[in-house]
Amino acid sequence: MKKIGRRSMLAGVLGAGGLALAEPDSPQQSRKAPRKLADPAELDRAAAAPVLKVDGLKSPVIIDSMKLLKKGNDYLVHVRSKDGAEGVSITNPPRAQYLDHVFQQLVAPFFIGKDARDLDSLLRGLYRWNSNYKMYGLGFWSAQAWAEFAILDMLGRVANKPMGALLGGVVRQDMPYYVASGRRDTTPEQEIDYLKKLLADSGAKALKFRVGGRMSENADAMPDRTEKLIPLVRKTFGDAMDIHADANSSYDPKEAIRVGHLLEAIKVVHYEEPCEFDHFDEMKTVADALTVPVACGEQEFSQWRFRWMIANHGADIVQPDLFYYGGLIRSIRVARMAKVANLPIALHVSGGFGFVYVLHFASCTPNLARYQEYKLGMEKYGQWLDPGIQVKDGKMSIPTGPGVGIKDLAGLLKDAKEV
Repeated sequence: MKKIGRRSMLAGVLGAGGLALAEPDSPQQSRKAPRKLADPAELDRAAAAPVLKVDGLKSPVIIDSMKLLKKGNDYLVHVRSKDGAEGVSITNPPRAQYLDHVFQQLVAPFFIGKDARDLDSLLRGLYRWNSNYKMYGLGFWSAQAWAEFAILDMLGRVANKPMGALLGGVVRQDMPYYVASGRRDTTPEQEIDYLKKLLADSGAKALKFRVGGRMSENADAMPDRTEKLIPLVRKTFGDAMDIHADANSSYDPKEAIRVGHLLEAIKVVHYEEPCEFDHFDEMKTVADALTVPVACGEQEFSQWRFRWMIANHGADIVQPDLFYYGGLIRSIRVARMAKVANLPIALHVSGGFGFVYVLHFASCTPNLARYQEYKLGMEKYGQWLDPGIQVKDGKMSIPTGPGVGIKDLAGLLKDAKEV
């Protein structure tokens, strides 16, 4: 099989509207050859630029209340302004079951009496308020994201614009997606059957399956599962199927590289979290050794660590999670840094309603990877939106209604109970 260079592989993961990668310095340039790295000062300038665009909102939108509600299995955040404007967000399941106190005590009270149009600066203020920075991490950022999404929904309703129009401007109307299996309890044959069902249920034209044992120190989920499953996926779905693989921090560098070569043989689109997710040196070692693009960042919580990853090309694909990283505004700042370094963004999604926020992020982010993640949910949450999400040729249409696009806010809030 012809060996594919890292730049060629990386160019393939950039979708429509993505960046054009620089050509190698010479035709013989290898993956391990020195690369021109991004200037950290340029990354800082990109990250520091304002994100929220509120030019059309001339009057203050003063936040009067922010409440956590529960309806069925969903946890919602409801925000209301003094003038009666409203917005909602849907939390990442099942985090609200144990992060409710973080939200109610450390996040929601800060926003009361503040002008929602100042959201960019308010997020910095929230981080400093009552020493919240001592809670730095995924738990705090998830609670912040719930608040941010609800405020953005309210601002979008006031401005009569979708979220993307408030966050830099809409650059695309639809988004290619892959459907992800989260299973490791299947034999290779059972996983193939499950992947077939996921593709049929989702309308996706690309898929992701899991390798390794998940934080397992090189142990497989069951003996020889990974070695058998990797070639079987390609054999089953053919050359036209775009395939992703997720190791969930299963390996040390030596084993990650060995498995990476198996994935290179079937030409996967990306190889996700091969090593411990926060061990950037190991992740970079693997990325430098393989032609398959390495993706990581889903559990990252620090702008400065993302900056290091991007500046040092510690991964080929940058992968924040909109909830775990604290919302759309923070994630857009990461995308702007990645754009400076010519790296694509492939968001991690926490499930539930989260794919709708991914769609809005995709609407205003130019440097997307070829696909974004989807973990089902359209059958339930797609009915909430107007206009509804359309699926065609493995792409989802991006909601164009005000805010997040929920059509019947009053109906959604009916019978919801305050937590």
